[in-house]
Amino acid sequence: MSAEKQSRERLWTWQAAKLLGASESVLLVLIGVALVLVALLLLYSSMHDLNDAVHQGPAVIESKAIQILNTVLLVMMTMEIVYTVAISLESHTLKAEPFLIIGVIAGIRRMLVITATSTEAEARPDQFHNMLLELGLLAATVVALTAAIWILRYSSQRFAEARKLENE
Repeated sequence: MSAEKQSRERLWTWQAAKLLGASESVLLVLIGVALVLVALLLLYSSMHDLNDAVHQGPAVIESKAIQILNTVLLVMMTMEIVYTVAISLESHTLKAEPFLIIGVIAGIRRMLVITATSTEAEARPDQFHNMLLELGLLAATVVALTAAIWILRYSSQRFAEARKLENE
């Protein structure tokens, strides 16, 4: 193959890679904007429900508190996903830690909702058993994800220290 043909082929692949990278960036921006809009709408809905509950009295606040808490935690998860998208857009790499944090938030969110609604399940032993099993699995998942976050942070710190020693 001639040098000129090789050069043209490299130029074409470089341009294609640049175009695909730009397309990825545009899509990530659109995804981020859509997620922020979803988070804003969820937060507005939650605040509206809270306002309605406050005006209707303590009984309504108690009944809507679980739903409001669930929605606010969903907003937190959505914003953590936005942060992950922003990191991906900035570095063009996929980082594991933000996804692990989203998993921890999701697990805790589900545990809170189950715990808050547990009084309804206590009347039926089979449903209560399933709820306890789900809580146990969620707790194990949260612990495992937290351990994974710690391992990632610890190993990256050790890697940075080892590189620093090599460079000295």
